[in-house]
Amino acid sequence: MTIWTALEPASTTVDPGSSTTVRLRLRNTGDVVDEYRFETVGEVAPYVTVEPPSVRLFPGTTGVVELTFAPPRTPDSVAGPHPFGVRVMPTEHPEATTVTEGNVTFTPFMEVRAELVPHTVKGRFRGRPRLAVDNLGNTKLTASISGGDTGDELSYEIVPSNVQIEPGRAAFVDATLKPKRITWAGQKQQRPYELAVRRSGTEPLPVNGTYEQRSVLPYWLMTALSLMLALTIAGVVLWFAYKPQVRSVAQEVAQKPVSSALPEAPAPKPSVELPEDDTPAEQPKTDDGDKEEKEEEKGGGEEPKEEKTGGPLPITSEDKPNLFVQFAQVRLAKGASDCKLTGDYTVGKLDPATQAALECFQKSNDKKYGTFSALEKTDGLGNLGRTTMTALLAAHFAGKETLPLKQGEEDPEVPWVRNILLWGTQAEIDKGDLNTTVRLTRANIEYLRGGPVLKETVTQPLAAWIKSYQSQTTTEQTGVLDGITLNQMKAGWTKELDKPGSVTAEEWLPAPME
Repeated sequence: MTIWTALEPASTTVDPGSSTTVRLRLRNTGDVVDEYRFETVGEVAPYVTVEPPSVRLFPGTTGVVELTFAPPRTPDSVAGPHPFGVRVMPTEHPEATTVTEGNVTFTPFMEVRAELVPHTVKGRFRGRPRLAVDNLGNTKLTASISGGDTGDELSYEIVPSNVQIEPGRAAFVDATLKPKRITWAGQKQQRPYELAVRRSGTEPLPVNGTYEQRSVLPYWLMTALSLMLALTIAGVVLWFAYKPQVRSVAQEVAQKPVSSALPEAPAPKPSVELPEDDTPAEQPKTDDGDKEEKEEEKGGGEEPKEEKTGGPLPITSEDKPNLFVQFAQVRLAKGASDCKLTGDYTVGKLDPATQAALECFQKSNDKKYGTFSALEKTDGLGNLGRTTMTALLAAHFAGKETLPLKQGEEDPEVPWVRNILLWGTQAEIDKGDLNTTVRLTRANIEYLRGGPVLKETVTQPLAAWIKSYQSQTTTEQTGVLDGITLNQMKAGWTKELDKPGSVTAEEWLPAPME
């Protein structure tokens, strides 16, 4: 042994995000001048620096180096004790290398972030938001979830109501909101609510959202029913006002005044045929006549047509030209799968040429992805619905195994991802959803045409949206567009895959781009 070492102190404590210093004292016990180099070992080695990195000592002399511990304030700096070591390597006598051991304790810190996905939920009898809870601290998080609103108008079912989350991990909590009073008719109601993450010894972390309660009977249906009732009443009034009066011939003869005191000779009996200007006392009713009279008493006439404020999916050849069919045409004209739109076609219209290319794409996609693809089953051949639109948008990422998106950076692929997620996670498209997908679809068309490219910033809510899509398709909730998630998008996986979906926006369908 040609060296003596000692740590001062041998154990220390440091807060993540700050630093502390430990001294290593060493003495050259050999008989020659030697240079000593230092290397930290152990799981905390990346957080330790040694100054100076080497010292040169004469025989019998002592030197001091400083070890600085600076763990970052991240979940990687797990709270608790961590052993470490400093390897001291003599240059002249490498066989005398020694390791001096010590212990450093990282103090615990808590940092929690919570976000509602989506922020606004809609429904008539219930709403189902999801709360994403991220543990950004360095110790296990144990918390309970509760809900409340200022007007005490909602009841809450939260599963699970208690969570335990390891450092650097996240958990999803499913909540069901039920209004205590059902709105049968009238305008939709905005009901703010709050979900709170509660931890022992700390203030609750509130997360605010909005539940949009819709009436059971939509406003347009009440208008249509009122119009039908008014027409029925008007029909009944007109029927009774213009119904012909029936007069008897015998009654008219009995009412004639006597012109002579002498009795008149008996009048001859009328023959079976009546004069043309006479009206029979009563005519027999046929079955058809009875049927017509009953229909008229019910307020006959054509029923008023209901004014639609939206429409069902998918889009078919019966619909007017629109932006989404135009996107499908541009996508198919550029080549999607093994199918390509060629020849003459009407922009925005599901004409025969467009339907043929779309049918080819649907069959090719279903064949490629097997049971994972249901374009033909859900939308129908030649129709454009949620599953087919999702698959056409995801065809943009053909050949890519993963799609890295860096937080805080602008990326031209974000509008594609957001449009896919909107069609893939929304079974019902309302006015706000429609405005968003119209804007993104126009940007997608310009991208395919080589025009101006729209770039959007990668945000944390986008990762949470991806996790929501992954949970609906029963895959690991990573928040990253990995190979499995991209393939599900290309196969046309959507929320409630067996339902074609619907639209409640008045602007449905949007006109195509010029």
